[in-house]
Amino acid sequence: MVMVYVDGTSGRLPRRGLGDIAGRMLGSVPPTGLLLGGIISVQFGAALAKGLFPLVGAAGSAGVRLFFAAAVLLAVWRPRTRLTRRQWVVTLGYGSVLGLMNLAFYEALQRLPLGIAVTVEFLGPLAIALAGSRRWLDAVWALLAGGGVVLLADLGGDISLPGILFALAAAVCWASYILLGAKLGEATAGGSGLAIGMAVGALVVAPFGVAEAGSALLNPTILIVGFGVALLSSVIPYSLELEALRKIPPRLFGVLMSVEPAVAALAGVLILHETLRPVQWLAILCVVAASAGATWMAKR
Repeated sequence: MVMVYVDGTSGRLPRRGLGDIAGRMLGSVPPTGLLLGGIISVQFGAALAKGLFPLVGAAGSAGVRLFFAAAVLLAVWRPRTRLTRRQWVVTLGYGSVLGLMNLAFYEALQRLPLGIAVTVEFLGPLAIALAGSRRWLDAVWALLAGGGVVLLADLGGDISLPGILFALAAAVCWASYILLGAKLGEATAGGSGLAIGMAVGALVVAPFGVAEAGSALLNPTILIVGFGVALLSSVIPYSLELEALRKIPPRLFGVLMSVEPAVAALAGVLILHETLRPVQWLAILCVVAASAGATWMAKR
């Protein structure tokens, strides 16, 4: 049974509610299924969020997303704030990195196509996969995924240098998010740590969002779309990823996430009407093959 408090106190019955139900459901799903669901959700959410940029900017969109995500997670998990010092350190670090990752990625997405922004950002988890490799075949899967990333990026033409730099900053944050997410899963129970961390991330991004968007953030249309983006891009994927990180090591997590650029490109095609070249379809096959191979080896 998943406990919905994180103070580590024994001898208490867990509170039964949405958090307990969500914990049971997540616990019954295999880690590969959790990751795939999170990837699809976050990329379609990113495509939806890009429609908000002309109205409230990248920082404003990130702020609205994190605000609603934190509100939903806090309502579902109702976390206790009586944490140990180690739990607070991990949770605050996780939340800060989460907020900066979202802000940097949205700034990159404002300047780059979705597929390219996600591809450059993917260098973070790919670095985790390569650095943590213990078998030669693990390196093969990671290199295959990396080759797909290079093909998918296809960085020819007029590419925004600030956009690339923001995407690289998001990559660094994503790598830190993976490592801190694993520690958060060890230090806290259920989604309590995630809920507090999301609130911390919202507070980190809030000043940037308010400075860029101002009173436009209170527009009802912005709030409705922002709520949808929060569910697709934060509440659903982060909950799934955190549960997956409880079941698999960060190294394997990074390899499996290789499918992220492919899903981003597909979301760009379906929602943003971006086009894919033949070489980019080849890249999709590369990253899917790498993900499937890593999953197969994990089962063995």
